[in-house]
Amino acid sequence: MAFNVAKGVVGAKAMPHYPAPMEAIAVIEKSANLGRDEALKIEHEGFVNVCQTSQARAMVQIFLSDQLLKGKAKVAAKTATKQVKQAAVIGAGIMGGGIAYQSASKGIPVVMKDINQAALDLGMGEAIKILSKGVKLGKLKADKMAQVVATITPTLDYTSIKNADLVVEAVIENPKVKDIVLQEIEDNIAEDTILTSNTSTISIDLLAKNLKRPENFCGMHFFNPVHKMPLVEVIRGAKSSDETIAATVAYASAMGKSAVVVEDCPGFYVNRVLFPYFRGFSLMMAEGADFRQIDKVMTKFGWPMGPAYLLDVVGIDTAYHCADVLAQGFPERMSKIEGDSLGKLYEQKQLGQKTGSGFYVYSLDKKGRPKKDFVETIFDTIGKPSKDYEKQEIIERMMLPLIFEVARCLDEGIVATAEEADMALLFGIGFPPFRGGALKYADEIGLQNIVAMAQKYQSLGACYEVPASLKKLANNNQCFYSA
Repeated sequence: MAFNVAKGVVGAKAMPHYPAPMEAIAVIEKSANLGRDEALKIEHEGFVNVCQTSQARAMVQIFLSDQLLKGKAKVAAKTATKQVKQAAVIGAGIMGGGIAYQSASKGIPVVMKDINQAALDLGMGEAIKILSKGVKLGKLKADKMAQVVATITPTLDYTSIKNADLVVEAVIENPKVKDIVLQEIEDNIAEDTILTSNTSTISIDLLAKNLKRPENFCGMHFFNPVHKMPLVEVIRGAKSSDETIAATVAYASAMGKSAVVVEDCPGFYVNRVLFPYFRGFSLMMAEGADFRQIDKVMTKFGWPMGPAYLLDVVGIDTAYHCADVLAQGFPERMSKIEGDSLGKLYEQKQLGQKTGSGFYVYSLDKKGRPKKDFVETIFDTIGKPSKDYEKQEIIERMMLPLIFEVARCLDEGIVATAEEADMALLFGIGFPPFRGGALKYADEIGLQNIVAMAQKYQSLGACYEVPASLKKLANNNQCFYSA
């Protein structure tokens, strides 16, 4: 009975993607009544069964890649000429409060500034909510919570930020507003203070245009919710100095985040490679796909949620505007699709979780968390499904555009290494860890097989074109990690 219960509990979490826990239970069960020597032989056989799986190779690579990120963060901390002992966040609300909490919880005092009290209250409320949950779960003592809250200073004016070593601007995602606020901040900080912008799409070079000290400026893209998402994209502008980048990476690391340095381009790295994945979804939807089928297949593939559900969580409006930025930046591969389901939902102001309806409808469960449901009326907005797809075709059409865009970013030097490219996807958008990342997944399939797959979809446009570098690796029988 004990083994049956264990298999049920562990299998529900581990299967089918993680074979090792189930193999461990099987080894214990087979060995329970044997002597040591016979038991060791069974353990040896069990280890052999799992150590050469694709999952094992992926998890080993993740460990090595994580060590690379940590190593780079240590180098940044040693080489940074400025240590961040006092931080500031401009723009409160949910995101600003999350950043302030993260900084304060790791022992770095932070000033949180906004132009109205309601936003400051929201920001402080967010920090207190996260801390209170920690106390409730027994992860934090009440006196420690009080200490952390005391190191967050809410303010309505710029006076308190003059001693900040690094400032994170986290106002609304609007280039004109950010431009005004960044200039105001620069006028109220020391000449050597590092200034960063928490932006997901707006060009760092564009935002640096009117700054007096662009060498002290870079991007610092946090992912929402800040306290849960491990990644921070540090975006290097054309004029960002090495010292600025090093200090920002060191600060992100001190906050308990994994920093990946990327070059400035439309969408930076994570959003730039995520939206071709969404494009694969939109193209199938335009052909008459059922979003529920695609969500089910991609969840079974290993994503924490399918693309329709993810778009609802991100926000249909946020995704729509991001898609617009990428369409302007890469018109050949990412141009807008006529009659796109995303556009139809945006026009009807069905913006996902934030409005209670998008692809799905949302209500709160007993614990106050969003709960998704399906209602037929969604088809009045996006059109009824008229086509069924094979599981493998859905996977290929979703994954190939993402893999190809990651390869292009590597070619262009937007991201420095295959390891960093894959870790950013794992930490930033929940890429299935047992697959190791987009490039590791491509290596496991075999790049020659990837090239052959893409041939079937050439009529779907440039996002399915194989990058020349990937073709070269395939022709030379190489893979991303060996190369």
